[in-house]
Amino acid sequence: MGEFLLSRLLSALLVILGVVCLVFLLIHLIPGDPVDVMLGESARPADREALRVSLGLDRPMGAQLGRYLSGIVQFDFGDSLHSKRPVSALLAERIPATLQLAFAALLLALAQALPLGILAASRRGTAWDWGAVGFSSLGISIPNFWLGPMLVLLFSLGLGWTPVSGRESAASLVLPAITLGTGFAAVLVRMIRSSLLEVLGEDYVRTARAKGLDEGHVMWRHALRNAWLPVLTLIGLQLGALLGGAVVTEVVFDWPGIGSLMIDAIQKRDYPVVQGCVLCVSLAYVLVNTLTDLAYGLVDPRIRTGGGG
Repeated sequence: MGEFLLSRLLSALLVILGVVCLVFLLIHLIPGDPVDVMLGESARPADREALRVSLGLDRPMGAQLGRYLSGIVQFDFGDSLHSKRPVSALLAERIPATLQLAFAALLLALAQALPLGILAASRRGTAWDWGAVGFSSLGISIPNFWLGPMLVLLFSLGLGWTPVSGRESAASLVLPAITLGTGFAAVLVRMIRSSLLEVLGEDYVRTARAKGLDEGHVMWRHALRNAWLPVLTLIGLQLGALLGGAVVTEVVFDWPGIGSLMIDAIQKRDYPVVQGCVLCVSLAYVLVNTLTDLAYGLVDPRIRTGGGG
């Protein structure tokens, strides 16, 4: 297990390094100049050059990259080109909002997907099964940029039950969580259903039934536990995406998270902020995937002892 964790850590560091370098190069190759955005195209050449020197944009790209990487090692992500505030401070302000939205969406998705997936698998071929599959297909096909505004029109503008946007109260979390969690729930329903159907056909499940165990005990004690591995994989991947910031959902509801911060920074060509957001997203993916690997060992002892292949 120690060697496995060490290899995962080394590979994670390489992935993060590669992502940071790639994003740094791509951002600098995008047409547009942050100096033009900050001063306007009518600014005098002397003022433009002075600002470029003060921001370090006059240096070669390799020197800028080396300076940025050395700063990351010292946990210094630089300062915003526009607000002049440390990027770490901006991220610290936005991360709690993204965490709140991500975990609310995850809980909502699990609350929908678990009962629907179990019901569909246990009653295969019935109306319950078709209903769960229909919900899954509908949830996958509806994009967030359409579902979010429709929910706002109905529940905020029509019924007046929730705020239109922002993060002022607990009610402000409801619509963004539904928008973000519904698509995840739809995918999760299919995964739970297919995984359970595969496990329910195994010999040890038939043996448990032959011993006279009730269907509920067979489902929860034997089938569901052994069906968790692919479900955990999906949850880990999707949670990494949620923690990385659901950009569309945050923009639609003006949710002050990492996603909306990154969009605003891209529009302003604020290189340090964009790089800080991408680094945060990369760390979230790596952390969640590592925790998912560890969860495998808790769910399946064969993996923990090295007998799972």
